[in-house]
Amino acid sequence: MEKVGILGPRGTHSEEAAIRLNEILKSNRELVIFSEIFDVLSAVDAGEIDAGFVPVENSLEGSINITLDTLARSDSLIIAREFIWTVHNYLMAKIGVKNSDVKKIFSHSQPISQCRKFLTKNFPNAEIVITTSTARAAEIVTESSTNDGYAAICTKRAGQLNNLSMLADEIQDNAANRTRFFEVRRRKDFDATRGDKVLIICQIKGSRAGALCEVLKEFAFRHVNMTRIESRPARTELGEYIFFFDLENTVDRRTLNDAIGGVMKKSIWLKDMGTFPVINS
Repeated sequence: MEKVGILGPRGTHSEEAAIRLNEILKSNRELVIFSEIFDVLSAVDAGEIDAGFVPVENSLEGSINITLDTLARSDSLIIAREFIWTVHNYLMAKIGVKNSDVKKIFSHSQPISQCRKFLTKNFPNAEIVITTSTARAAEIVTESSTNDGYAAICTKRAGQLNNLSMLADEIQDNAANRTRFFEVRRRKDFDATRGDKVLIICQIKGSRAGALCEVLKEFAFRHVNMTRIESRPARTELGEYIFFFDLENTVDRRTLNDAIGGVMKKSIWLKDMGTFPVINS
């Protein structure tokens, strides 16, 4: 049985998304819990697990920098697939606690931000407490007494794991809230040459005027559609950046390779992170 590393603890959005992906793939892959995204990717690199399933971007909160930075600095990892997970947030409490009883609401900072309108409208007097994860928020609530009036914003699975009841469902302010995940594998073990999208990572000489424009022209000239561009500090000197380009795999492979080759000539270094399918939840 394959082992897939995920960001824990149990009951997080990462676990819920990974379970859903297994269902779509009709796979019984074992999910292995890690406490940090870097630890997941390191375990893949070391061959301790077959794959890692890590968040890369949230539509409201932006990119997950540790995922991008780790991929940029690894020569052995490749993207096997992308999974787009629609985020669902629920307000959970101990059985017997009603909405009118709620005095404190626990959750990770991101769900709290994503549910701000709901909280302001429905619980204006409740104290908001930041936790390390939505799963930990659910644990705190289950460890409390009904008289405490504790509630958690968490996943449905976290509520089930902690025997909590649902006070409100789908409480996120934006129904379009989605998180992109990458399934990452070792390059030597996986042939990532088929799919909907290509990711390339490169470092461009930032001090040279027009350097980025010249790179973008390589795509535009060959009608290669770029769906996303992201930059991160190269950590070499101020003003030097690494760029991440998401490209649609809609042209023939020779044209795509020509574009990537053209970018490589204008880069200090370049990594092709693979061609991979995109799966929606």
